[in-house]
Amino acid sequence: MACEAASAPQRGGPRAGRLARLCLLVLLVAVASVVVAVVERGRRGPAAPEVPGTATIVRVVDGDTVVVELAGTEEHVRLLGIDTPESVDPRSPVECFGKEAAAHTASLVPPGTKVRLVRDVEARDRYSRLLAYVYRADDALFVNLALVAEGFAAPLAYPPNVAHAEELSAAAARARADRRGLWSAC
Repeated sequence: MACEAASAPQRGGPRAGRLARLCLLVLLVAVASVVVAVVERGRRGPAAPEVPGTATIVRVVDGDTVVVELAGTEEHVRLLGIDTPESVDPRSPVECFGKEAAAHTASLVPPGTKVRLVRDVEARDRYSRLLAYVYRADDALFVNLALVAEGFAAPLAYPPNVAHAEELSAAAARARADRRGLWSAC
């Protein structure tokens, strides 16, 4: 290239000297740009790493479905391993404890809540909803498990997505025995 040619030993010539000075100037500008970028980044602090599966709750649809913003896109997420009574299905009436389950999910993950979504085997259901175990980002609360343990949801295994089936079933047995939530009302 021109800079390589300018730095090679040559016999005289003002043109070679000008080219060498120009190459040196370009190199100095590039180094200065890198230094400025590093200093500016230091002032702002390190960028927060993007954690795979991190999303923000946009709204709660019902007790076991939420809408999140994930990588700039709104996605419907079906909470894996649980089933709450229906509260918004236009084809069926509101089921016993459906409104309470939806309200409790909304209290656990109100809009703006940062959550971590964890997949099991299948990524989506037949309605194209993401299938995920949902954890609050700030305290790692396992939302799916909390809904079952507090009596707002029943366990529902959808093979092959059964990573937490035993844990959810055990929590449901305790909630049922203690007559918590839907187990006392329905």
